[in-house]
Amino acid sequence: MTQTPAATTPADLTATDMLERFATGELSPVEATEATLTRIADADPAVNAYCLVDADRALDQARAAETRWARGEPRGRLDGVPTSIKDIFLTRDWPTLRGSRTIDPHQPWTADAPAVARLREHGAVFVGKTTTPELAWKGVTDNTLTGITRNPWNPERTPGGSSGGAGAAVALGMAPLAIGTDGGGSVRIPAAFCGICTIKPTYGRIPHYPASPYGTMAHAGPMTTTVTETALMLDVLSGPDSRDWSALEPPAHSFLDGLDDGVAGLRIALSTDLGFATVDPEIADAVTRAARTFAELGATVEHADPGFTDPVEDFHVLWFSGAAKSVEHLTDDQRALLDPGLAEIVRQGLTYDAQDYLEATNTRMLLGQRMGAFHETYDLLLTPTVGIAPFEAGLEAPADATSPRWTGWTPFTYPFNMTQQPAASIPCGFTGDGLPIGLQIIGPRHSDARVLRACRAYEQAHPWQRPGR
Repeated sequence: MTQTPAATTPADLTATDMLERFATGELSPVEATEATLTRIADADPAVNAYCLVDADRALDQARAAETRWARGEPRGRLDGVPTSIKDIFLTRDWPTLRGSRTIDPHQPWTADAPAVARLREHGAVFVGKTTTPELAWKGVTDNTLTGITRNPWNPERTPGGSSGGAGAAVALGMAPLAIGTDGGGSVRIPAAFCGICTIKPTYGRIPHYPASPYGTMAHAGPMTTTVTETALMLDVLSGPDSRDWSALEPPAHSFLDGLDDGVAGLRIALSTDLGFATVDPEIADAVTRAARTFAELGATVEHADPGFTDPVEDFHVLWFSGAAKSVEHLTDDQRALLDPGLAEIVRQGLTYDAQDYLEATNTRMLLGQRMGAFHETYDLLLTPTVGIAPFEAGLEAPADATSPRWTGWTPFTYPFNMTQQPAASIPCGFTGDGLPIGLQIIGPRHSDARVLRACRAYEQAHPWQRPGR
């Protein structure tokens, strides 16, 4: 079992610990949910991670789970575990406002997105919905509907985004499991900034509906306290759903199988800058130290860059076009309500033509080919998740940044949405200011289990820590 600090309340337990105690009767789902709701009441005012908390519904679900456990008939693999849903996913009986003032909350909400449906089928207790920037458009979390979400380690700093609410919630014990989305780094950035675990799995591994306007760059991903929980949650989320035409077949084996098999014999590349990125020296040093851990665990580790240049302009074509698609139905009055930054990239997205889009798609294909060849030599690639420390909350980019866009400080994340590869982020230390640093572990397409196994090996050597409260 992963070592974690001694729990002071059930809210400090991992999902695995909760499930073990539900099975023995030492803890009930009601007690776990009550503790989680208390933690939300105590901790969320400082970080603003939740945009909706439904205590009554959560406790009703917890009581039902408690009854099932008492009968020895738990539903699925997460029965009774408090869980949060990013406010991008459709959720039955709750509004999905996507951080936008343009969406009417007073309409029927009758459908679950695939990820939400799988969690519900497995008995997860839904405590609420977590914050997102408007329509999940940027790598930080603030919007004009719910305000600024803040970092659990230092509320003056950003938690990242766009799944920043989910990251802050997990880090503070405001539900041990969360589901987020990632179209350019949106589970990995907040995982790095909040000091938690996540994986953006191979595209299609987690079915998605409705289809994202960002197309085949958009992934869903679990966000948790430990790698074991990430693997467990990915098992659940990988269930089939006919609404996603591009979904993969369900995996043949559990992602928990072989999770503790280690990294001995793997060939691992380390690139602290991908050959073009600017990185804070203390983050580069932390990632280099993390790479030494893999060598000590029996892997062969070499410095090697994949050999591509920054694809940011092509990513912008794809991303800004998707943003324009996402608001095409709005009236002029509704467009006036949009986040000014979102409105700006929408205007830019409308300037691109089909040829621009095809050229950007061609860049994706060439990038994917290059990474495919790279992984013929290397089983995994290690990089920083983000090359800078969390900066001032409420800003899209650091005050001294050369680019006003969030993509200017996230060069390690969006390339691997373009290639659809699995990419995880796990904590690998702290800055001198005590802020988390994330290690990104990237594998070839369909190597999700290998990526998780490497994450677990590192985690066993360097156990997870929760921020002080």
